[in-house]
Amino acid sequence: MGNAIKISGAVSMDDEGNPTAIGDLGQQMKNCYADLDKILKHYGCTFDDVVVENVFTTNMALFLENAAYRNSIYTKQFPTGSWLGVKELAVPEFLIEIELEVHKME
Repeated sequence: MGNAIKISGAVSMDDEGNPTAIGDLGQQMKNCYADLDKILKHYGCTFDDVVVENVFTTNMALFLENAAYRNSIYTKQFPTGSWLGVKELAVPEFLIEIELEVHKME
């Protein structure tokens, strides 16, 4: 929609849709960001263009232990957004899901 891009929740799965890094929230988070990076690049964007990031996790304590990894993702500024603890995600093995809203700079 114009310069606005909404990216639905990324989860840690392979090309066949199977969960990966089962039981390892830190690695699942890295896998989510790697997939999001590919999508951003497809649209000519970087994480610097992200204006909203919403994180859904089934284990907030583990997410908080791994949240510092985001410092390597957002090197200029952090986007707005929410961190939400949820009972479950679409597949029981998913521990984290990350969605983005992006404003592509011209």
